[in-house]
Amino acid sequence: MKPKVYVTREIPSPGIEILQKYCEVEVHKGKLPPSREELLRKVSDKDGLLCLLTDRIDGEVMDTGKNLVVISTYSVGYDHIDIEEATKRGIYVAHTPGVLTEAVADFTWALILAITRRVVEADKFIRSGKWNMPWQPELLVGREVYGKTLGIVGFGRIGKAVAKRAKGFDMKILVYDIAVDEETAKSLGAEVVDLDTLLRESDIVSLHVPLTEGTRHMIGENELKKMKRTAFLINTARGPVVDEKALIRALREGWIEGAGIDVFEKEPTDIDNELLKLENVVVTPHIASASLEARRKMSELSATAIVKILKGEKPENLVNPEVEKIRPLTEVKRI
Repeated sequence: MKPKVYVTREIPSPGIEILQKYCEVEVHKGKLPPSREELLRKVSDKDGLLCLLTDRIDGEVMDTGKNLVVISTYSVGYDHIDIEEATKRGIYVAHTPGVLTEAVADFTWALILAITRRVVEADKFIRSGKWNMPWQPELLVGREVYGKTLGIVGFGRIGKAVAKRAKGFDMKILVYDIAVDEETAKSLGAEVVDLDTLLRESDIVSLHVPLTEGTRHMIGENELKKMKRTAFLINTARGPVVDEKALIRALREGWIEGAGIDVFEKEPTDIDNELLKLENVVVTPHIASASLEARRKMSELSATAIVKILKGEKPENLVNPEVEKIRPLTEVKRI
């Protein structure tokens, strides 16, 4: 009898196909995530769960899914999963690191250039019929990034990839991380500094930290006021890393010049969010990893992790390796 797996949303190929080779697979249909009631009902007889970051996977879900031995998330971040509770119950948790690094780094630079050179404003300007005279010396003048100072907060895979791209713009690179490898930073031409120094000296501050209790609202009123009035904030990490109310004030009152925001405290954000009414911010709907290549690799990695664990094999992308002490892989083998 094949093990049963529930997938909380339709995902790109080849994830479902990989699972179907070895498992009985049930996929939630539609663009929206399953309701809480549906999620609880569907996991009740499943051995594996492939979820998204929009699904809250807590102790209640794990207790209802009494047969669960593996949870794999179609994301790098796993703050939506209670890892401690999973480990306690002997449930293996996997994620998708590495495969979306380049996509997110590319998109970070898309936001940097869009906000500093006022690309979105320019597009709206033409489409609204306002371009009614020839070239003008002061029309939609922005700021250059070449030769400026880039501050990278969080120097993991994505932070490093962003730094590599900054070298092509001949930028000074400052990095802050609670556990940064200074040799690696030096090899990328980056200088390790404290957060206050980074905020004060950077022309662009780009956030690449996971969401934890320690990083929640790490960029608030005090931090924004330390930044240059000509500086830009870029967030492709997690929305709650930034105090959104403080950011709105900063943009309105000129504490900083602008921002590029791909993530929000509440997603989807409300249409009356004040951020959406400001011209000095570029907003996108959490799409930094939305390249065809990255999304397909995420699909493959999240599905393969489930198959490996159900085969009694340890995947490279395991979040909680200590779970083996609670329940050895030999005991979760289903294939």
